[in-house]
Amino acid sequence: MKFNVLLLLTACFLGFSNVVFAQDELSVYDYWKYYEGTPGSIFYKQLSSRASSQLEKRKAVIEKLKTKADWQKRQAEVRAKLMKAVGPFPEKTSLNPVITGTLKKEGYTVEKLYYESRPGYYVTAAMFIPDQRQEKAPAIIYCSGHSENGFRAEAYQHIMLNYVKKGFIVLAFDPIGQGERIQYAGTELKKGAVNEHSYGGVQSFVSGLPPANYFIWDGIRTVDYLLTRKEVDPARIGIAGRSGGGTQSAYIAAMDERILAAAPECYITTFDKLIRSNGPQDAEQNLMYGIENGIDMSDFLEVRAPKPALIVATTRDIFAIQGARDAFGEARKAYHALGKPDQMQLTEDDAGHASTLKNREASYAFFQKFLGNPGSPEDQKVEILTDKELYVTPDGQVAAFLKSETMFSLNKRYAERLAEKREQNRKTGADYHKNLRESVISISGYEKPDAKREVVFSGRIQKAGYAIEKYLVKGSGDYYLPVLWLKPKTSTGNTILYFDERGKSAVAQKGGMAEQLVSQGFEVVVPDLSGVGELGSGFIKGGDSIIDDIPLNLWFEGILTHRNLVAVRAEEIGILADFVKNANPQNTPVTAIASGTLTSDLLHAATINNPFKKLVLINPLVSYQSITEEKFYKPKFALSAVPGAIPAYDLPDLVTTLSSKGLLMINPVSATEKEIGQERSEAVFNRALKQNKPEVFRIVNGWEAEGIFEAVVDWVK
Repeated sequence: MKFNVLLLLTACFLGFSNVVFAQDELSVYDYWKYYEGTPGSIFYKQLSSRASSQLEKRKAVIEKLKTKADWQKRQAEVRAKLMKAVGPFPEKTSLNPVITGTLKKEGYTVEKLYYESRPGYYVTAAMFIPDQRQEKAPAIIYCSGHSENGFRAEAYQHIMLNYVKKGFIVLAFDPIGQGERIQYAGTELKKGAVNEHSYGGVQSFVSGLPPANYFIWDGIRTVDYLLTRKEVDPARIGIAGRSGGGTQSAYIAAMDERILAAAPECYITTFDKLIRSNGPQDAEQNLMYGIENGIDMSDFLEVRAPKPALIVATTRDIFAIQGARDAFGEARKAYHALGKPDQMQLTEDDAGHASTLKNREASYAFFQKFLGNPGSPEDQKVEILTDKELYVTPDGQVAAFLKSETMFSLNKRYAERLAEKREQNRKTGADYHKNLRESVISISGYEKPDAKREVVFSGRIQKAGYAIEKYLVKGSGDYYLPVLWLKPKTSTGNTILYFDERGKSAVAQKGGMAEQLVSQGFEVVVPDLSGVGELGSGFIKGGDSIIDDIPLNLWFEGILTHRNLVAVRAEEIGILADFVKNANPQNTPVTAIASGTLTSDLLHAATINNPFKKLVLINPLVSYQSITEEKFYKPKFALSAVPGAIPAYDLPDLVTTLSSKGLLMINPVSATEKEIGQERSEAVFNRALKQNKPEVFRIVNGWEAEGIFEAVVDWVK
């Protein structure tokens, strides 16, 4: 019978043997009370410190801006930075709008419609047209927050229908993953709009295209549609939205100059305050290297100055009120320099993450003034329409009705095109492998650690046949890696660095890889890397980006600051290799073994600098491409994925580079964590197999359980 290796190890732990010793015996940080409570947040704090440093540089630039010319130059720079951070938009194609139904209500008409923002990619929407309006009326695009039913949510309808009662045309559309644009139907992805955004957003980021690109483009094409309507005054278009809709309205207004007035609600703060409070939110709210490139949320307002803008905020919002005030204060300077300080406004009320009466009426008054539609801003009672009344499609799902493209399907093809282009570059570029290392370093954000390294011996435990020594080893920042060194009484002279995705807790189980290796006379060094074991809870819990207990907010902050977890772990692996080498002056050979998600990190570390005699990868992810290909990938693979790698390299490229150094791959898996089999393995790693003999590079799938450890030992020897 054949087993997945990690399943085998789990079976050994649960059924074949007893626990060797209690988990707290393996803790290293517990002894050092100074660090109590802090190890798990170390990586998040590192990223936060990096973000603060990057934002301080931005602040220094802003403080030098004094004149109108200064700010206009800054605006041009920000536009270029935003285009780079958002990524290339597609060419505009025919919208092919279809009105599927009309509702006549008291005082207004609703047209239900869809249009194609990209070919075959349908946006469902509703246009609310007041009976009493100007001949060419001002129009407001309304962006929904994270409601599963999109713009049909009662809170959003209340605001939209109040605008309609005041003579505004309102066009509301469903964001990706909401309303009639659900991508994961039924029980496929249970936690609604937030998970729809972040789950699909990971795949988009892996391809190097921020999911914000899709959200913003839908908004730009919505403006295009509005301009086809004879009822709409093209010179008086506004945009509003709350929460996730606040994000969209801020983005779209910043990227589309045709929008005159914008009122993002319950979103605008500063990244500094966001990171120190609730942390990065779901995928589309993070731009590629945004903070590194000097982008803060106030830039979404300043880039469009002096066009009218209103920040709508609450004092107990998840988006920190101090950040909203700071953003307002900074943006007001731009508006003042450009001659219209009164066109940058702020309204706030004492509430949580919600629309309040005071803020709604401030918003009505703002648009009435700046879109030239005077009247009373008083909030009125309105009759809420049912979801079904506002269905654009018969069953309320456009994907089923029109076999619509989704963000997943579009991104899958986008990634395929990138891979094809990368392969062409490989064939024609003489320096491809030389440039590969440089690409790995630059794209991942790898930084060469300081050569000086403090090591703190932290105790020893004696076991039958071997001892366990505990260490703290200074990491690549102001923190320490907890390390266990298993030393047999009779050593073969070979040392193994073992990176288990469960961390050094793997040592606690009898019959596991570490114990098997030490029983064969190998010295085995088992650390916790960042994000693993004692260093494993490095994120702010809650928020909009935790899926299957995987802290995608940690990954998103790495994207904002260009400091990927893979880069940090690669640095840590190099540090640990030096630690082992320095501790063994007789220069004994060192082999590195990694399991599961950490195989990607080991591949990166070895590509940058390979100090190892041999490598063993157990259940390695076959490729980053697999994350984009599998609709139901495992989120855990995101933490060992490098955003934007696919245009330049993928994991098989790293394998090809390293295979001649001695590499054994056991049971490669897809992003669904299923073994891919021998045939596909040989196809994916064809170049490496052709270049090397089996004794140098080998791939084995579906190993018999009883032969796994013996084969690993044979390979290492």
